Amino acid sequence: MIFKNREEAGLLLAKKILERYDGSLVNPVVIAIPRGGVEVAKPIAKILNAPLSLIFVRKIGAPFNKEFAIGSITDKGNVLVNQFAVEKLGITDDYIYSEASKELQVIEERKKKYMNYLPDIDLEGRDVILVDDGIATGLTTKAAVLAIREANPNRIILAVPVMPLDKVSEFEEIVDDLIVLYTPIDFQAVGQFYEDFHQVSDEEVINILREVNGP
Repeated sequence: MIFKNREEAGLLLAKKILERYDGSLVNPVVIAIPRGGVEVAKPIAKILNAPLSLIFVRKIGAPFNKEFAIGSITDKGNVLVNQFAVEKLGITDDYIYSEASKELQVIEERKKKYMNYLPDIDLEGRDVILVDDGIATGLTTKAAVLAIREANPNRIILAVPVMPLDKVSEFEEIVDDLIVLYTPIDFQAVGQFYEDFHQVSDEEVINILREVNGP
């Protein structure tokens, strides 16, 4: 299964959400992982007539390949580490601390750029639809779920277009509902399942937030 682009994937997810919940969502809010997840989240938020917000998490990449996540960090500085990968690759605590500090700086810079366009939302008692453009290792998504859980929502519904089949059970255990369109066995990277997987810019994120939430 190949998606034309992130917006098409979002439309397909929105259809699945409507089929499953049929108007029974409790005061829903859509939360995207920037930046790619924001394009997927846009049609979902529009169709559900829900506000769109962001969760700020960043992956910590391995020394030999920054795209391979060995950990993740939230905007509150909470670090989640794949201990098995860290030990197998011989990655030191100093490396993790150094990279986490760099990623936290990136998070703070992005928060400053986006903050004026984000709605002020209390998640307590609400259904949260957490959206990204796909899951590979899942570390950033897990960190996002844990951060959202602290806000005491009614339910966390994770909606993603694609994730490896062997990750499904992991996420079914930590969210209240998982909606995923495609779960391939042969999974190399999220981008392989999109015709258009361009790097989303800050300007695109801001424009989407304005479009969904108003100026």
